[in-house]
Amino acid sequence: MGVAPACRALSLSRATLYRGRKARQKPLVPALRPTPARALAPEERALVLGVLNSGRFCDMAPAAAHVTLLDEGAYLCSPRTMYRILAEAGEVKERRNQLRHPACTKPELLATRANEVWSWDITKLKGPAKWTYYYLYVILDIFSRDMWWAG
Repeated sequence: MGVAPACRALSLSRATLYRGRKARQKPLVPALRPTPARALAPEERALVLGVLNSGRFCDMAPAAAHVTLLDEGAYLCSPRTMYRILAEAGEVKERRNQLRHPACTKPELLATRANEVWSWDITKLKGPAKWTYYYLYVILDIFSRDMWWAG
């Protein structure tokens, strides 16, 4: 029995069948790319990383460091290569020394007696007619869970 009758029975195009077979035959692991002939040697990469991490360029973006070096007549590599070298070293981040906000802690509402801590919320509810809304105000005593509301 051939492929055509089976495809007709399954309402499947033969091209779809062959495409699926071809997709399954592809290797699961992609082949490694060969190293380009003009790639930087490990010593040159270490030199670029050392220059970017020096005190002079540690607060600059790689593009700014590249322009500064070009003004001085030194060409190490392209800015994109600088970014690649920093990424391999795990140093692609904000390079300027900036203050960071401390992690905020969630406030904990703890009441030890009634009428000590109250919480509130406002909700907008649709009315019976178009463009008509009602506002529901809820005020809640945290300790006793007594509720007061007004509409």
